Amino acid sequence: MTARVARLQSSWHRSVRAFALALALAALPAAAPAFATGSIAAGKPQTGLKVVPLTIVTASSGKSHAYKVEVAQTEAQQAHGMMFRTKMAPSTGMIFPMNPPRQAGFWMENTLIPLDLLFIGADGRIRNIVSNAVPKSRAALMSAGPVAAVLELAGGEADRIGARPGDKVSW
Repeated sequence: MTARVARLQSSWHRSVRAFALALALAALPAAAPAFATGSIAAGKPQTGLKVVPLTIVTASSGKSHAYKVEVAQTEAQQAHGMMFRTKMAPSTGMIFPMNPPRQAGFWMENTLIPLDLLFIGADGRIRNIVSNAVPKSRAALMSAGPVAAVLELAGGEADRIGARPGDKVSW
């Protein structure tokens, strides 16, 4: 009887994980519009995005950290994101504005470098951070609730500056 219970529990856990993954993937930006442009299908990094200044003020040190970030504004730009890039210049990143704020989910398929994802609430404060997301992974990287933006920085950058949930981000 114990082996049967274990098999049932294992089956139930697989079902729950599959359902959670399906929900996470449903929250990801649709990739179809980006494929229509051919840039994702061609395996090329996107270029020509608007660049804006962004600042993170860490509560732990009170220091201000300045970045120049690309704005992935449209659905197609957000679907493409940082795919196919092999490097990032220091003090750069990409911001994904979400209007209206919503639950956000990302994955790293076709992303070749590790990234930190900072999920930013409508109040401009970091809700949660996913550090050093693994390149080429299909694991769902989720926000802790609705967010107004997601900031992608080079892997390890959030730890380097001491960024934590509650820190202020402005752009």
